[in-house]
Amino acid sequence: MSDSYYELLDETDARGERFVACDLVRSTWTAAIQHAAPVSSLLVRALERCAHRDDTRLSRVCIDLLGGVPAEGDLWVRAQVDRPGRQIELISAEMVGLGRDGKPRPVARASGWRLQQLDTRDLVAAPVAPLRPVAEATVADMKKNWDRNYVHSLDWRWLTTPMAPGPGESWIRPVVDLVQGEVMTPLQRLFAVADDANGIGTKLDIRKWTFLNTDLTVHVHRVPAGEWTGIRADTSYGPDGIGTTVGTLFDETGPVGAIQQSVLVRPRP
Repeated sequence: MSDSYYELLDETDARGERFVACDLVRSTWTAAIQHAAPVSSLLVRALERCAHRDDTRLSRVCIDLLGGVPAEGDLWVRAQVDRPGRQIELISAEMVGLGRDGKPRPVARASGWRLQQLDTRDLVAAPVAPLRPVAEATVADMKKNWDRNYVHSLDWRWLTTPMAPGPGESWIRPVVDLVQGEVMTPLQRLFAVADDANGIGTKLDIRKWTFLNTDLTVHVHRVPAGEWTGIRADTSYGPDGIGTTVGTLFDETGPVGAIQQSVLVRPRP
C-alpha cells in the first residue's frame, strides 16, 4: 500500500504520539474535517497499544466526536488505563487537534472495555442471518462524485440498492494503510469502515439532507478475519431532527459485532 490515512511524526511528544493526516481522511461533507472512520481507527490503535496484554482484547469501543476533527495541522493521540484489572480493564484514548485559534483542543475521545480471553469455542453462537458473499455485490465507484477524500481509500461494494426500503448492506475494505508503513490489526481494519454504517442505513437524499453522527459504539463478540468488513444497517428517524443507526458487522464467515450511532438530521441550506 502506497497511501495512508496518517503519518506518524513523533512517538515521544509530550502531548502524545504526533501525527499528520493525509488527504484520504477528508470527509464527504466538507474537505475541512476528517471522516470519523479513520479517526475511530486511530483511536482504536491507541487503545490496543496501551499497556498491551496478549491475554486480553477489546470487546466494546465507544467513540465520541467532540466536533469537526480538522483535516489540516498536527494531531496528538494518547491513551491510558482508567480501570486496571486481571479480567476486566477500562482503557481510554484522546485525540487532540488544533482549534480555529491555533491552540490544541480535544477533538475526539474513545473508551474501551478490554476483557481477558478464555477458550469458549464449544459455546460459539451468533444467531444473525449472514450477508450474501462479496462475489454477489456490485462495485460502487463513488470516487467520481468527490475530490480526493475518504471514499477514495475504499473498495466499496453494495448488496442492496442505496436508500431502498429495509436495511442497507455492503462489503467494504480499505485499500490504504492506517498509519504509513504499518499493517492494520483486525480491529483497526474494522473501525476504518464501521462508521460507514450511517451512510449504508440512510434513506435520505444527501443532496437535500445532512445526517452526521456524533458517536459510534461497537461491541465485538469475535475478532474479524480477512480484509472485507460487511455492514448491514438501518436508520430510524424521529420527529425532532434526531435519528439512530443500528447495524451488524460481518467478516466473510459471519457476524462479528454490532454498531449503533446517534444521528443529527438537518436540511441542507
